[in-house]
Amino acid sequence: MYLGVDGGGTKTAFCLLDEDGAVVAESLQPSLYYFAEGIELVERVLRAGVAEVCDAAGTTPDHLTSSFVGVPCYGEVSADLPTLDEIAGRVLGPGLHACGNDMVCGWAGSLGGADGINVVSGTGSIAYGERGGTSWRAGGWGELFGDEGSGYWVAIQGLNAFTRMSDGRLPAGPLLDAVRQALDLAADLDVVDIALNRWHGDRAKLASLSHAVARAAQDGDAVATSILRAAGRELGLLVDVVADALGYDAQDTVPVSYSGGMFTAPLVLESFTASVQGSARAYELRLPLLPPHVGAAVYAARLAGHRFDTEQLHRLQSPTPTQEGTPS
Repeated sequence: MYLGVDGGGTKTAFCLLDEDGAVVAESLQPSLYYFAEGIELVERVLRAGVAEVCDAAGTTPDHLTSSFVGVPCYGEVSADLPTLDEIAGRVLGPGLHACGNDMVCGWAGSLGGADGINVVSGTGSIAYGERGGTSWRAGGWGELFGDEGSGYWVAIQGLNAFTRMSDGRLPAGPLLDAVRQALDLAADLDVVDIALNRWHGDRAKLASLSHAVARAAQDGDAVATSILRAAGRELGLLVDVVADALGYDAQDTVPVSYSGGMFTAPLVLESFTASVQGSARAYELRLPLLPPHVGAAVYAARLAGHRFDTEQLHRLQSPTPTQEGTPS
């Protein structure tokens, strides 16, 4: 059996597949994003999820053929890589296992492990592609100075607009009440207390305010609409960068897909689609084939030399894939 772990910025999803490509067990646990709580968080979350799927399948970690663990910040702190690999070894035992960035889960899920490019926009944002064994990533530089087009980025742009509407620097629109309602504000300045004092800048909690921006856009707020359209354009830019790095020529057909909750916001998806389809390149925009946690298990199988055929991959398709940071 093959274990996949998709550690997103909001939650961690586990999937256990058998050799025929059937889902044997799944589990949902808290996020693996350890920058705020310490690297020990990774082992706690992994142990809980692995125990749950193994118990459900009537097996133990020692009997897993291979595993892939996608960690949202893997590769971004070089000194932590040996520790993260050691944690996976302790939890999963001596079998074949590997850790990597969770962008690989999104790519393997959306494209079924085929060559092409996938863009992730959930709590954070990043793009990843493979072509003929070569890989490249773009974006994913973190919430303080990157992650453009992500749920966090949208929320911060929305909060900035909220403050400007509140004190008169922008005309008031539906976004003003959307944020007030989302945070149950007694006074507008309480947003400072909540974001900085109570939440301590927690990225997942702040990213959840992308819901309020999406609702305001649905209610006709011009500023919120502009923020979501800008998010889609930022995500589209990542595709061009990865295509260039992978050496795709103008005449090459490049499969492109997407994953993560921000793509459930219609304006983000529309803007992203327009950006991709408006490129001079021959992009083939595809609907996501599988959710990222299933993609992680597909990738684990590939590490062991096992590839699921087209029929098996299509049987794995889910009408409601697990998403991260979703505005609905």
